[in-house]
Amino acid sequence: MAKKAETVNMVDRFAEFKELKNIDKTTMISVLEESFRNVLAKMFGSDENFDVIMNPDKGDCEIYQNLEVVPDGEVENKDMQIGLSDAREIDPECEIGEDVTKQIFFEKFGRRAILNLRQTLQSKILDLQKDAIYTKFKEIEGEVITGEVHQIWKREMLLLDEEQHELIMPKEEQIPGDFFHKGDMVRAIVKRVDNPNNNPKIIVSRTDPRFLRRLFEQEVPEIHDGLITIKDVARIPGERAKIAVESYDDRIDPVGACVGIKGSRIHGIVRELRNENIDVISFTANPQLYIQRALSPAKISSIRLNEEDRKAEVFLHPDEVSLAIGKGGMNIRLASMLTGYSIDVYRDIEPGEEDIYLDEFSDEIDDWVIEALKDLGLGTAKAVLNAPQHVLDQADLEDSTLQHVLDVLRAEFED
Repeated sequence: MAKKAETVNMVDRFAEFKELKNIDKTTMISVLEESFRNVLAKMFGSDENFDVIMNPDKGDCEIYQNLEVVPDGEVENKDMQIGLSDAREIDPECEIGEDVTKQIFFEKFGRRAILNLRQTLQSKILDLQKDAIYTKFKEIEGEVITGEVHQIWKREMLLLDEEQHELIMPKEEQIPGDFFHKGDMVRAIVKRVDNPNNNPKIIVSRTDPRFLRRLFEQEVPEIHDGLITIKDVARIPGERAKIAVESYDDRIDPVGACVGIKGSRIHGIVRELRNENIDVISFTANPQLYIQRALSPAKISSIRLNEEDRKAEVFLHPDEVSLAIGKGGMNIRLASMLTGYSIDVYRDIEPGEEDIYLDEFSDEIDDWVIEALKDLGLGTAKAVLNAPQHVLDQADLEDSTLQHVLDVLRAEFED
């Protein structure tokens, strides 16, 4: 009788374990039945002639073995057949060729069978729990989650959410200015969920553009309510970002709503992103106007578009070129990311001013060198010759290469 109590208690313990692991009752019953059947199959060679009935209310199960009645002395497989005399002790009215059902008391098979059942259950419940974790986090990919810093390594950081699920934040998913201690609470988005060998790995990020998008959704009620829509986001994490917004209600200023009175709404986002400078612009379907707004604070003279190749040639007054490019080319990079156009910046040539576009020197200067200079907004010969040394240094050219460029350009005007 003690063994029966042990079996019942064992099922009860797994029922409690089920509650802790958030596995629903129906699934748990199915797992229990499958586990019993697996053990029966190992003990009897097959579980096909067994009925396993789970009693969730009682927390136990009943097992019945269906045996074919054969004449006494002709039992060839005692796991599938039963002699007539023994069969009639179970069912006095049974006849040869019929089946009788014999109740099996699992606890009588001993501690080894019970241990085998427990191990099978543990394995299946673990698999179920992994499936549940994968499904849960797969459904919230791209959403913000909060975790507590549990462990910090050189290349990644381990966070634990409120249910103690492990979240991995690789170094490249951390903002350059991030510096955390064990126990700190950290906000990030669920970037992706990997599942190698059925072992879910949840990767979270603070550098993904979607993190900036979600922060605005949390901080700006008009975005949360659908009155303002975020159209595009571009980020250089920890440095600068641009976000394009649009309102379908003419009474709402989308940029003003996102920034807030005296920057009240955007300041919290900036602090969360380690003082990342955020430009909020008003979206427009007009690509020329959109590029113009994206290159703010520079004032553009004119734009020439190639919509098929998604390229834009932007012309500015010489004094505006450095603003369009930005520190380290950051402004023009973000504008390109935001609008989806490859942007080349050119210095506007004044009427009567002699100048030549760099592209015309392609027979003497390598194309990649010309592109490196154009990326800095130096699209003409005079722009390169008049550029200060610290600007030319940003092209990251060898001294000899840069000197060759200057010699070629000077020779053109000397001639």
